[in-house]
Amino acid sequence: MDGAFVGTWRPHRPRGLISAQFTSPGPKYSVQGTTGYINHNPTKVKAPAYTCRGAKAPAEGSCSPGPRYYVEPSMTRTGKYVAPAYAITGLPRIKTEITPGPSDYSPEKSNRHIFKCPPEPSMAFRNRGVKTDFTPGPGTYTLPRVLGPNTAHTPASPCYSMKSRSQQDRYDADLAKTPGPAALPKIQLDVFKTRAPGYTMGTRTQLRDKTIKPGPADYRTGRVVLIKPQAPAATFGLRHSMYTTPLILDI
Repeated sequence: MDGAFVGTWRPHRPRGLISAQFTSPGPKYSVQGTTGYINHNPTKVKAPAYTCRGAKAPAEGSCSPGPRYYVEPSMTRTGKYVAPAYAITGLPRIKTEITPGPSDYSPEKSNRHIFKCPPEPSMAFRNRGVKTDFTPGPGTYTLPRVLGPNTAHTPASPCYSMKSRSQQDRYDADLAKTPGPAALPKIQLDVFKTRAPGYTMGTRTQLRDKTIKPGPADYRTGRVVLIKPQAPAATFGLRHSMYTTPLILDI
């Protein structure tokens, strides 16, 4: 096995870190955090931080009398509040008054002091007949129509009528009397559209050069060494070294 190595070098662990093994600076630079408000990353948005205040110190003295005085709950700033209450009293005393009744009056003793005589019904003579007026009755007038399309003072609704049967497209119609597609004149498309290109066929051409020329089978593509040093061959390259610094472009 000693013949495979050159000199006194033998495989061993490195004594320290080799910078070429790392493609990034690694933990050399400390990245500031994005949480909290102490040493916050200045390139990031910092949310507002809230703090909890400590407990308030108790007051040394009190300036109020405390519960020494008792204030009734019904007492307000406008006076005492009293709920509505109802009381039932006794029946009132009704004073009896003596008034005259109908039998205490004597209207017959009036002796015509107010009217000339008492009321007496009487029968009058028959009156004359009612005067006859020769006025036209309801059947004499002719009122305007309210149905149909021709109304005088009311909105008319649409009125439909039935037309007679058409002679066209009947079962006994003579179809030979109608013109067919061949009876109509043919209109050229170039009249109302762009004219299409027209092509003509020429005569057959004759070959001028009749010499025999080599085809693909006449060539020998395998013998490349006549014009190149050697034939093309694929090779396997070396493995990428981990010590090679990669190409980093600033985009």
